[in-house]
Amino acid sequence: MLDPIVAFFQRIFAAIGRGIGLVIAWILWPFITAANWYKARSWIIKGPIGIGLLLLFGFYAYFIWQTQAWSGFNPDYVNSYNFAQRKQDAGVNTTGGAATTPAVGEAAEPEPKTCVRSAIVEVTADLIDFNVNQNAWISSMLLYKTGLFGLDWDSTPWLDNKAAFQRGVNQTIRRTAVELVDALGRVRGTSGINADLQRARGNMQFDEETWYFGSDSLLPKTPTPNYYRTAMADLRKFNAALEACDAIFDGRSDNLIEFLDRISNDIGSTSAIIRERSEFHNGGWFDTRADDRFWFAYGQLYGYYGILSAAGADFDAVIKARGIEPLWTESIKQLRSALNIQPAIISNGREDGWIMPTHLATMGFYILRVRSNLVEMRDVLAR
Repeated sequence: MLDPIVAFFQRIFAAIGRGIGLVIAWILWPFITAANWYKARSWIIKGPIGIGLLLLFGFYAYFIWQTQAWSGFNPDYVNSYNFAQRKQDAGVNTTGGAATTPAVGEAAEPEPKTCVRSAIVEVTADLIDFNVNQNAWISSMLLYKTGLFGLDWDSTPWLDNKAAFQRGVNQTIRRTAVELVDALGRVRGTSGINADLQRARGNMQFDEETWYFGSDSLLPKTPTPNYYRTAMADLRKFNAALEACDAIFDGRSDNLIEFLDRISNDIGSTSAIIRERSEFHNGGWFDTRADDRFWFAYGQLYGYYGILSAAGADFDAVIKARGIEPLWTESIKQLRSALNIQPAIISNGREDGWIMPTHLATMGFYILRVRSNLVEMRDVLAR
C-alpha cells in the first residue's frame, strides 16, 4: 500500500540529488578543465603558472586576514585617555610666563610657557593611527578594488565590513579636521589659519581608494594611507605647538555650538541613509548592502564617541558654566551604548517582522538618540 508513495518520494529526492549534482558539476567544470589542461603541460609552462597561482593565493590570504583582523579595536578606548583627570581646557596657559627669581648678578629670564594640549586633536590623530597604521587601509587595497570577479565587495555579504567601518571613522576625522581649521584652531577674524591644521585637512580630503597605480594614469601614485599618515603627523605637530603656546585653540561657547551643529548634521545624513535602506530594501539576511551601511554608521559613532569625549575635556569650563554637564554625560553614555551592537551577521528585516532581526533600524534608533541630545545641547548653549 505504501510502496507507490515511497517510490514517489524516492524519485523526488533522486531528482533533487541529480539537480544538485548538475549545479555542482557546472560550477566545478571550469576548474576541472583548467586542472586537466595544466596537468598536460610541460614544466616550462607549469612553473610560471604555478608560481603565479601561489602568489595569487598568498595575496588573497593576506587580504582576507586584513579584512577579518581588527587590530586595536576597543569600544572602551576612550577610557585610556583619563579625560576626567584634566583640570584645564585646551590652550589654557598653565604657567602664565612668570619670571624666575634670578641669582645675584644674573638677569631674570621668563619661565618657558606651557599650554594645555587639545584632546580633540589628540584623539583625531590616534583615530588616523588606528585606521592606517594599526590596520591596513582596506578601501585602497588592490584586491578590494578588483572585487569578487569584478563585483564590488560592497555588493556582496563578504569582506567589506572593516572597509565600511574604517570609512565611517574616517568621516568623523574629516569633519573634525574641517572644524579645527575653520573655527577651533584660530580666533576667527583676528588670526590666520594654522598651517599644520590646513595641511591635515587637505590630506584628509584625499580620495579613499587610491592605490599605487590606477586606470587614469600610467604613472605611479601615492596611496591613500600615506596622505592620512601625513595628516596625522601635522595634527600632532599642531598639538606640540599648542603645548608650547605657539598655536591657538579657541574654546569659546560659540565654537562648541558650531562644532555640535556640524556633527549633528553629519550624523543626521547617516541616519537618512540608514532609514532609506531599512524602509525600502528590507531583505533581512539577504540584503547584501545592509552590512556596509551598518558598519559605516558604527564607525562614525565609534569615532564621535572619542571626539565628543575629548571635546568635553577641551570645553570643560563652557560645559560646566552653561549647566549642560549632565546632558553631555548622558550623550556620551548613549554613544557608548550604541557600540554594544556587534552582530555577527547584519540583518535588515522589516520593523514589524518576527523572523529576521532589524539591525539597521536599531542602529538608526541610537543615531537619532545621539543626534537629539546634540541638538538639545546646542540649543541650551545658544540661549
